[in-house]
Amino acid sequence: MAKPLVIVESPAKARTIAGFLGKDFVVEASIGNIRDLPRNAAEIPAQYKGLAWASLGVDVEHGFKPIYVVPSEKKQQVTKLKQALKSASEVYLATDEDREGESIAWHLMEVLKPKVPVRRMVFHEISRSAINKAVRESRELDRRLVDAQETRRILDRLYGYEVSPVLWKKIMPGLSAGRVQSVFTRIVVEREWARMRFRPASWWDLEAEFEAPGGSFSGRLAAVGGVRLAGGKDFSETGELLRDDVVRLDEEQARALAERLSAASFEVRRVDQKPYRQSPHAPFMTSTLQQEAGRKLRFGSRQTMQVAQRLYENGYITYMRTDSTELSETAVQAARAQAAQMYGPEYVPDKPRTYARKTKNAQEAHEAIRPGGDEFRTPEQVASLVAPDEARLYELIWKRTLASQMSDAVGSSVHVRIAAVPEAGEEAEFAASGRTITFPGFLRAYVQGSDDPQAELEDRQVRLPPLEQGMALDCSGVSASGHTTQPPPRYTEPALVRAVEELGVGRPSTYASMIGTIQDRGYVWKKGQALVPSWTAFAVITLLERHFGDLVDYAFTARMEDALDEIASGTEQATPWLNRFYFGNGQPGLKTLVTERLGDIDAREVNSIRLGEDEAGTPVVVRVGRWGPYVQRGDDTARLPDDLAPDELGVSKAIELMEAPKGDTLLGTDPDTTLPVYLRTGRFGPYVQLGEAEGAEKPRTSSLFKTMDPESFSLEQALRLLQIPRVLGSDPSDGEQIVALNGRHGPYLKKGTDSRSLDDEERLLSVTLDEALALFAQPKERRGRGQPRPPLKELGPDPLSGKPVVVKEGRFGPYVTDGETNASLQRDDNVETVTIERAAELLQARRERGPVTRKRPATKRAAPKKKKKPGDK
Repeated sequence: MAKPLVIVESPAKARTIAGFLGKDFVVEASIGNIRDLPRNAAEIPAQYKGLAWASLGVDVEHGFKPIYVVPSEKKQQVTKLKQALKSASEVYLATDEDREGESIAWHLMEVLKPKVPVRRMVFHEISRSAINKAVRESRELDRRLVDAQETRRILDRLYGYEVSPVLWKKIMPGLSAGRVQSVFTRIVVEREWARMRFRPASWWDLEAEFEAPGGSFSGRLAAVGGVRLAGGKDFSETGELLRDDVVRLDEEQARALAERLSAASFEVRRVDQKPYRQSPHAPFMTSTLQQEAGRKLRFGSRQTMQVAQRLYENGYITYMRTDSTELSETAVQAARAQAAQMYGPEYVPDKPRTYARKTKNAQEAHEAIRPGGDEFRTPEQVASLVAPDEARLYELIWKRTLASQMSDAVGSSVHVRIAAVPEAGEEAEFAASGRTITFPGFLRAYVQGSDDPQAELEDRQVRLPPLEQGMALDCSGVSASGHTTQPPPRYTEPALVRAVEELGVGRPSTYASMIGTIQDRGYVWKKGQALVPSWTAFAVITLLERHFGDLVDYAFTARMEDALDEIASGTEQATPWLNRFYFGNGQPGLKTLVTERLGDIDAREVNSIRLGEDEAGTPVVVRVGRWGPYVQRGDDTARLPDDLAPDELGVSKAIELMEAPKGDTLLGTDPDTTLPVYLRTGRFGPYVQLGEAEGAEKPRTSSLFKTMDPESFSLEQALRLLQIPRVLGSDPSDGEQIVALNGRHGPYLKKGTDSRSLDDEERLLSVTLDEALALFAQPKERRGRGQPRPPLKELGPDPLSGKPVVVKEGRFGPYVTDGETNASLQRDDNVETVTIERAAELLQARRERGPVTRKRPATKRAAPKKKKKPGDK
């Protein structure tokens, strides 16, 4: 009997929804989008090959019509969906409710070509009531959302495929440019430039300890002689004072003033007391969730979205890609009821709170991110059902949602000015502030940027004793302290998300992938939680700013987002807009810019980052070369360490690197041979060498063990290493000599053509002949063949291949495999918490990238046989 067919994106989502719909429906997964632009020349259909625009995958000559293809790894799933369609009474396309989901639904219609009725089914949470409602209230496909998403896809393809080759030719192969990723990179690079320009400034102030009838408190010097004291915000990034209406104290002045004030009398000059009130923050949307998860849970943006995806697909939270801060009426009532139950009715205001957010984009129709269902499960109820990371993120979302519907925090704040007149000199004025919270309100449940609401509540309270104007105070001591301005902090992932959101660049749903992309491309690396740009990023941004300024201009990029939103709303047409962007309209378009300006770009200039000059006036620059960045002054050069941040490289540091010995350190003399022993650095790392190379005879060398530190390496260690290869003796049974060696794949023993691996490099110096004989007496476990390592974890069957998926330890770290496809765990993944759903995502992403192509060695063609002519013998 024919049944309705429901198609969603992921297997996890399919399983959850199938449980709600029961046997009356068939639920299948598309495993992401089943169709896209060609990834390489091999995927371009034959009828387009040879056309000028074919490499773009977009027919720029005829209305920007895209070429869509079904990748090879998707064909099996398409066949499966077509088979399911044969027995379907109707089709529900239940992909995500944003425009990416709308586009996936459209591609499914285009490829499957169903002959039965097709409906679009949308929901913002995966619960029984939401799914049943989505079936009842299904709608037609929204072509405006599809057009907006397809325009975005075409725009990004044109940008990347036209601009990236410029980077290959002028900087180095393998680089990429992107409409949003290049702007993300520019923001990080600009912050690093600010840090490199930064010059510290110092100032001094005073702190006094006061005694009042109600207790003691401290105050800081605020003004001298009626003029405000300078603070950190009054200095420029180069250390100059920005204004002349402030007093700047140096150490001598501050200590002298402290001495004069030790005999002064103090009295309260002014007491300002005001009511204090703080309202809760809005419920989470995508960007604020990434920011808070980064601050509180130390999650990267990519990890936050991966964890949120799993919570959504299993019905614990609502859809996690949203720009909305609104809650449904049901959710508001659930939050208010739970807050009243847990904290008391006085913690819930008389009227529900609303958080309208003015935005033009299509995702505003979504609800904010909140716990799923008509009644919220508590974190304790969820913790036993999900992985630890999921439990922590759910708790964060739950707290924020409840707090958004709770009462304001109420209290009072006090600001006090205390005057002192020393026996000689100007009057000094100290300031002190206090705050008391009489009713914590929403702070009982949630505090922005804090893991412990109660602790944060206590920190926010600074209590002052009762003070009145004119009251005399005793001073128990005045101390002087110095301060130094700090460079602007580097961006963390949460701070970068906040910055790009304020600029209106990109979409919140893409922030996580963009931050991941700029790290994967080598434009940015992490130092702790801070994002540090590479020197390659400096070169890329220099080129783009000088020759394609609009493409990385923040306002220009934000306007593109507005245009895409206008296409989604129907007020702008896709094709005319793309035509203006690509071919121009009164000013050069992308195609003209790339074509005309390529010859104007000086590769050496954009690959040179000027640091300054040495004492003789010779420029010191960083150059981005094919084999990495290096510093140069005239003919002097030095390779830059990989872990040296750009702001740590000044002129003096660069000169120090260039004047350092070029890799040779004399450790001493070998007492047996009287030859010098050197520590050197080669292509494969540090090694020791005995003597000099003479003629064709190579000197004895040995690589340092991985556990050895070149900085503290000694002659004694070097002499021990030079024993390797180390002869242990001969096998009594056959007379073969056994030698301990350190090879490309690690330490091993060799006897003739036979070998055995050692488990530790240190054993090369300690293994005995008897131990070696015992190893050779055992059957050999050949690399990749003998006894396989047991899997680290078994996850279950893969939704696509149906084969069991396990986690294994590989040469480059843990990975998941179904026996056919291998996919490495990413930086944010954990062996203990990885699920079958996450493994399926990783495996599918690996399949989508296609097989790894390896170059085969060239084979010589046999010369064609010469045909015999008539008369030849």
